[in-house]
Amino acid sequence: MSFLSHKPIESVAEARARAKRLLPKDVFTAMEAGSDSGATMRENLRAFEQIGMIPRVGVDIPTRPDLKTRFMGMDIDLPVVIAPAAAQAMHPDGEVGVARAASRAGTVMGLSNFASMPVESVASANSQLVGHLYLSGDRDTMADRVERFRRAGVKGLIFTLDLSASRVVHQPRDWGSPVYPDGLGLGTFLKYAPTAALHPRWTLRYLRRGSVPGLYAPNMSKKGGAVPTLIGGLNEWIGTHIPTWEDMAWLSNLWGGPFMIKGLVTPDDARRAIDVGATAIGVSNHGGNNLDTTPSPLRFLPAVVKAVGDQAEVTFDSGVRRGTDVVKALALGATSVMIGRPWFYGLATDGERGVYEVLETFRVTIERALIGLGKSSIKALTPDDLVVPKDFFIDEIAVARY
Repeated sequence: MSFLSHKPIESVAEARARAKRLLPKDVFTAMEAGSDSGATMRENLRAFEQIGMIPRVGVDIPTRPDLKTRFMGMDIDLPVVIAPAAAQAMHPDGEVGVARAASRAGTVMGLSNFASMPVESVASANSQLVGHLYLSGDRDTMADRVERFRRAGVKGLIFTLDLSASRVVHQPRDWGSPVYPDGLGLGTFLKYAPTAALHPRWTLRYLRRGSVPGLYAPNMSKKGGAVPTLIGGLNEWIGTHIPTWEDMAWLSNLWGGPFMIKGLVTPDDARRAIDVGATAIGVSNHGGNNLDTTPSPLRFLPAVVKAVGDQAEVTFDSGVRRGTDVVKALALGATSVMIGRPWFYGLATDGERGVYEVLETFRVTIERALIGLGKSSIKALTPDDLVVPKDFFIDEIAVARY
């Protein structure tokens, strides 16, 4: 049940505004903030605004253009995929609600190994689920987690490679970082009681469900071991060596199925990923949550697409907020786009229904953009549909100078 207005969400901006009003400041900041000054996060948004689109008129096209594509070998009806994310203390629906919303929208959900709900429960809500891992613990521990994903019915595996610069629990940010509680003891309840009282609608959601915000990481548990807290899981990850290409080759071989390496921006890294077994490349700077002042991955996308050719799928994320952003990324060669903060806003606003409504805002605005461009399908999009500033793209030679 929703405790907000039942007025449907009509844009990501509206979902964000509702989430900001509803959530405690620490929860919203944890979801919203980028690393350090947030320069990369802002650059990700600006990059899309710098690219224009060329309208075409008088074209005979259907009123509902074709949005179908493939993601990690799966057919999907919407080229917008739920990116994996941890610590979903936004709504008691949690990852299961997100999975249901994605299934209803005809798309895939990525599930983080730091998720607050077990993979088995989430997989039962969406048959098109991909699992996400960081390198954490020794290889036996990693192998056990991979096998758990496999037994749960996960269809593909995503490994995020780019969060090496942020391997601290409380990452410093210019606007301040919230401190994540280590579990839910009496001290935690007393400390956050005033916050809960000041945000009654958010608090009542959990009270009426008889639950609490997810501060545990059930998919990080070891055989026969207790479920760790989120902080406990993060500490294990921080204590593990930074992943190498050798680790990626081992993991790809262990999984043996669709395998994405995410967090790449340069053509040479994309080629290395294919060499170690990646079937999909995730062009991304982690939404501005890794190395601050990194250029938008949109500026690198065509060079990566060219380097990859037909050897792997190319997906894109970082700064996507509306359907026109999706269309621009697809026109530059991506086969699909992943979103993070937008679905978080929807979850915070109205749980499963909020996530579904955010996905539908993307569907509607993608269709509207295609009609404006005179295209009957996302497959017909090309760079010729765009107006791009001179020197916007970072090609392979520029990467070498960069």
